[in-house]
Amino acid sequence: MTVKMIGPEIEPQLSWSGLTEALEAGHRMPRAKIGDTLLQQGKNTLLSRSAWIAGMGIAVKSATIYPGNPANGLPSVNGSVCLFSEDIGVLEALVDFGLVTKWKTAGDSLLAAKKLARPDSRVILLVGAGAVARSMVEAYGSAFPGAQFIVWNRSAEGASRFAATVPGMTITHDLPGAVAAADIICTATMATEPLIRGDWLSPGTHLDLIGAYRPDMREVDDRTLQRARLFVDSRETTLEHIGELKIPLHSGAIAPGAVLADFYDLGGGSFARRSASDITIAKNGGGAHLDLMTARYILEVARRR
Repeated sequence: MTVKMIGPEIEPQLSWSGLTEALEAGHRMPRAKIGDTLLQQGKNTLLSRSAWIAGMGIAVKSATIYPGNPANGLPSVNGSVCLFSEDIGVLEALVDFGLVTKWKTAGDSLLAAKKLARPDSRVILLVGAGAVARSMVEAYGSAFPGAQFIVWNRSAEGASRFAATVPGMTITHDLPGAVAAADIICTATMATEPLIRGDWLSPGTHLDLIGAYRPDMREVDDRTLQRARLFVDSRETTLEHIGELKIPLHSGAIAPGAVLADFYDLGGGSFARRSASDITIAKNGGGAHLDLMTARYILEVARRR
């Protein structure tokens, strides 16, 4: 079998609607088996995340993180995704790491927003101005055409650079006011202390929480979680792994049953907005099973081309 090499050149053929359909279909298949490994040598790291879905195959996503590389003009993160066939276990494709990560992360939050945000949402606040926020402009724009994007960032310079690349985007320095006015709020920061306060939120708001990925990281406070109907992409990869939920669960700020559904509940209809006044939260935890679904979608597009 010839191994397919897939890089960023395939991106113009990908679509956000196609990806979210693939993610939803993937969650109708048997629940994924997942596992992570982490190796370190000094300041350098090798992270491998693997997933196996019966009927879809196997993915191993490996990344090297070398913090000293930028000083030599090299990227600090490098890697690839290996896709193996379900039936005979042979390597089918090597897919660019950055391509899978971008589309998986944004597609995850976009799928949640399609189910939970009000269809008439028009004001989208991006908290953070990094690469994830940039991909969310593309993703949200596909589902909420004509939406107004506003960015808040700790660094005014970073916000200005970002806004200059997005026609019509405005910058805010008033985070509480912007939160109160937003229909959708997307947080994509490296915060370890909450940035968003629940008392700022208006009824009907949807929050996509992306940034926190470690047990010590949070982007919203307890009050935000208490006011909202809570959803996650995967209970397995979020509740006991990411501080956004682990900390308030352990402190008793929210009850164990506070998380109402994950993507495996999509078919049953519980992953949904109940009324126009609901405040909803979707915690994007990623997970290797989403990398597998995304990489498989990219491979299928490449084969059709």
